[in-house]
Amino acid sequence: MKKTILSLALLCLVSCLLCACGKETPLLTADDYKLDTETGATSRGIKIGDNAEAFLDAYREYMIFSAISDADYQFLPVDEIPFDSDLTMILPAFFIDGQAIDPAQFSEDNGIEKADLISYLTNEAYLADHRVIYRYLVFTWQGGVITDIRSESMDYNQDASYYEAN
Repeated sequence: MKKTILSLALLCLVSCLLCACGKETPLLTADDYKLDTETGATSRGIKIGDNAEAFLDAYREYMIFSAISDADYQFLPVDEIPFDSDLTMILPAFFIDGQAIDPAQFSEDNGIEKADLISYLTNEAYLADHRVIYRYLVFTWQGGVITDIRSESMDYNQDASYYEAN
């Protein structure tokens, strides 16, 4: 019994250390989602025709979600992203009252499950007191280079009805 408890404690300790050894993911600002109208470049200088090295120099530290060949978006570590594939990537962020939030921290601070975050943010009572905007940069890749960049957003105070659970 003592060995089992010791093994579980060690497993928990190792898990905590592994989770904590990475540094905190920084948040993008509202200005990071603006594209230069003349050059089509992001605020970090990324433009159509750029390769993986340029992209990673600008966005390596941020939460990147990838969809390979129109599959569902998923988080992949940057060293596992197949940049030579047909790929779409997004860099998403929720902004509440103009400030970017960390979804995990926000969920913890408000005592909600991460799976319930969108329901919480689109609740009429919450939206009556807060402005909630979801922003994301979309990068389309083919043959190892960016072929399209879009900056999109959804203002939940105006558009939340499109995202109600069915």
